[in-house]
Amino acid sequence: MAVSSTPARSEDPTTRPARAPRRPRGEGQWALGHREPLNPNERIKKDDDPLNVRARIETIYAHRGFASIDPQDLRGRFRWWGLYTQRKAGIDGGRTAVLEPHELEDEFFMLRVRIDGGQLSLAQLRVIADISREFARDTADITDRQNIQYHWIRVEDMPEIWRRLESVGLQTTEACGDCPRIVLGSPVAGVARDELLDPTPAVDEIVARYVGDKQFSNLPRKFKTSISWLVDTPYESNDIAFLGVDHPEHGPGFDVWVGGGLSTNPMLAQRLGVWVPMAEIPDVWAGVVGIFRDYGYRRLRNRARLKFLVADWGVERFREVLEKDYLGRTLLDGPAPTLPSKPIDHVGVHEQADGRHYVGAAPVVGRVSGAQLAQLADVVEAHGSDRVRLTPYQKLLVLDVPSERTESLVDALRGIGLEARPSAWRRGTMACTGIEYCKLAIVETKARGEELVARLEQRLRDFDADISIHINGCPNACARTQVADIGLKGQLVVGPDGRQVEGFQVHLGGGLGMAQGQTAGFGRKLRGLKTTADELPEYVERLARRYLAGRSEGETFANWVIRVDEEELR
Repeated sequence: MAVSSTPARSEDPTTRPARAPRRPRGEGQWALGHREPLNPNERIKKDDDPLNVRARIETIYAHRGFASIDPQDLRGRFRWWGLYTQRKAGIDGGRTAVLEPHELEDEFFMLRVRIDGGQLSLAQLRVIADISREFARDTADITDRQNIQYHWIRVEDMPEIWRRLESVGLQTTEACGDCPRIVLGSPVAGVARDELLDPTPAVDEIVARYVGDKQFSNLPRKFKTSISWLVDTPYESNDIAFLGVDHPEHGPGFDVWVGGGLSTNPMLAQRLGVWVPMAEIPDVWAGVVGIFRDYGYRRLRNRARLKFLVADWGVERFREVLEKDYLGRTLLDGPAPTLPSKPIDHVGVHEQADGRHYVGAAPVVGRVSGAQLAQLADVVEAHGSDRVRLTPYQKLLVLDVPSERTESLVDALRGIGLEARPSAWRRGTMACTGIEYCKLAIVETKARGEELVARLEQRLRDFDADISIHINGCPNACARTQVADIGLKGQLVVGPDGRQVEGFQVHLGGGLGMAQGQTAGFGRKLRGLKTTADELPEYVERLARRYLAGRSEGETFANWVIRVDEEELR
């Protein structure tokens, strides 16, 4: 066999065909043609619209029980109807991240009831109380999203719970899930003396037109909304917020903010710079949700919130796409809102526009019960009112109280554990659900919050400043830890004996732009600043005493935190 003596030719790099440029990896944006499911959550939504699961709950699961529930329904689609499996008792925080979902979950559910704008009639309050006592082992928490949250719910009882809620105009539709969540609103909408426009009709129209509508039931992640004339909701932490503003030429309308959200990668909403009349709020809202649906990032779950798209695009491009592709018109430029002289929380006795009064009262860290809510309904009725409101700060208000009945109401509320003249500590402390019921939590929160408030009320009863303390059981910031004076993120820490115990990473001096002179931001997160849960009351007391001793006249806690040396904060 002859062997060729022709030498092998080396390829001339100048004649090598150029490689086609590598196509950038898609982020799962539908509008750019990236429609394939890119994570398990997207697969679940593509396989079946989550809103369809209610029919299976009512016709199958409620009759056959927990064991019959399809896992994709159980851990995915149930959320669109306000249902999460709750944490199995006895599982410590160190096992939260290592156990499989079926090992963490109990055969009971947490259930959220939507209360858009926080508005409740007396009849609705009584139904909520009755459901708590009959189906939820007397549990009921007021959340910082103006929801009511139950625990110990059985799937077998859901058809009857829905029947009762819907008989008085309440619902659980899209209270959770990758969809439009509850619309936050001012708890004094329609009665506030300083309100030029009551945006309740816009809230109601959004809920009526779009909640439960399949055009928006598959978003990349959850979508949070705030609509208020007053600066009394945490507007900068929402995906979209409408805030009242008086235009010098066009009169009262709303300023629009987009792209807020906290969790593990916090960002504050940014102004679009537009003025929107109240009648156009639903259309502008739908346009922003449409952008999120079509351009939102679906490949990675941890980058799927609207805030990442806004950060990448910038507000100028976002506004341009909104106007050209979703509204078909140019929006009017508008001025920034005017902030109040001090933050508004509505606790205490306040006069309404009609001369009557509303009374704001504080439970401890949002924890109430069905029995307590039933007592509240009796107290409200006895004082001539038919309306209660929930706030985004885990408080509640009674509206329409005659001036001569306010002191009687304050006393009656105190008698059932609701304080209208609370200490600064009770007034300023919030807590998420925590390890008692939440599968994501690492530490206890509600009980720790109650203990903290009690200790500080005992040791610093006459404390004369407002300090917000937000306690979270994990990094997800459901209690808005990064924008509190003292934000506490639950984690395991090393205790005095060298063993891991429940504790908190401490954030200091965060806040939102809720009043004149306030700069929104996430404050100081000092390296290694942690406390065990047992040492938490002592730490907060020490910090508060240092602030009292070292503040200048009129200096807020947040400004003091920014100013002082690090050692003062430890």
